[in-house]
Order: sequence, then C-alpha cells, then structure tokens
Amino acid sequence: MQKKQFILLVALCIGFVTVSVAQHKRYKIKNGIGIIGGLTQYDITTDNFQTKSGNGFIGGMIATVDIPHKWYTVSYGFQFSQNTLEITGRPSLATLTQEQLDYNLIAAQVSFLLHVKLLKDNLTLDVGPQLQYNGELELDDDSKKNYIIDGFDALLAEDISDISKFNANGVIGASAGIGNFKLRASYSYGFTNIFKKLNDQNLTTTPSSKKFEGHQNMLSFALMITF
Repeated sequence: MQKKQFILLVALCIGFVTVSVAQHKRYKIKNGIGIIGGLTQYDITTDNFQTKSGNGFIGGMIATVDIPHKWYTVSYGFQFSQNTLEITGRPSLATLTQEQLDYNLIAAQVSFLLHVKLLKDNLTLDVGPQLQYNGELELDDDSKKNYIIDGFDALLAEDISDISKFNANGVIGASAGIGNFKLRASYSYGFTNIFKKLNDQNLTTTPSSKKFEGHQNMLSFALMITF
C-alpha cells in the first residue's frame, strides 16, 4: 500500500514539472527543468531515545524560474530520499550490553525555494518550505524487533516504527556553479513532531513519563544539472 502511495505522489509531482517560456512586460521569464542527486546525513533530535545520525541519498527533479533583472529566482521540485538512523537498545531488560539498532526511512519531499542571488546566478542563498510524506521507521534487522529501547522497561524496537507520515520542514542552503552545473548544500529541519503518532498507540513507556517528540534534520550535498 505504501509503495502505491509513493508512486502516486511521484506521478503528481512530476506532472508539475514543465518547460516553458513566458513574457512579463519586457522581460523574458525562462523556465527550466533539472535533475538532482547527492548524499545525506540524517538524524532525529529527541529526548526520548539515544540516536546516532546515519547516511543516505537523495534524487529528484527541479523546475526553475529565472527572472532577469531580479535579485532572486524560484524553484519547485520533488525529491526522493532514503536515510538511515541508529537508536540504542539492548537484547533484554536484564542485559546491560547496549547495541545500535539500524533503522531506515524512505521519504518523498516537495519543496518551493527562493534563491537569493549573491553573485548573479553563480552563487545563491536558498530558503523555503518543504512538505514530506514518509514511510515507517523500518528496523533493518527483523531479528532484533524484540530488543528493548534503551531507557525503557518494555518498549520494543518494533514499537516505534509507526511514526507520523506527513511532516513539514524548513530548508536553508546555498548553491554554487557555472552554467548548467551547480553544487548544492542544504540543511532541512522538521517543524512537525515526527514521533507524534507514537503518543496515540498506548505504548508501555515506563519508567519515562515523557511524551514522544522528535524533529528530523537532514544535511545534504548534491549535484544539480539543469536543461
């Protein structure tokens, strides 16, 4: 079911990506299309679990709108990301030895960015909102699903998989390059609580009385090619 939802979201986003040339007064507005791909470092900031950032990748499409004689350009696009994350757990309550549990997170993200021209089109400051639909926080090794999350008496590794699917992020970064080739570094922060759905599942959280709260953050380095 999740795969069908991802495919539908991809189809809708690609439908928005077009190439056209429009006129506004005496200025020619140049629209273009581009592809982007790169590497990521991902983490979730939370007081509930001990986490360690993991690596991943992104890939997607971008539509650009270049308005001559303006101090900015805009773009909107769709990207697919797959990231990893480690959360500390242990085999049983009686075991003192801690282990890092590997989780995977797949997400589709739609963004609208404003690009402030710092050095014409060769260097820009990028900022804007991003909407995200993600899958579950999937445990990489199914044999560890009954491991206990560190800091809890009975919270299992598989219990924290069903996280919130829709999230909103803010993005800030910079792009630099010449012509059709640019390098982009960006940082995204989750404004919404990605663990909010866990609070509705009546999970056993003793001895902790805290509600689940976590905000994702992702650092990405990517190459963008426009046409």
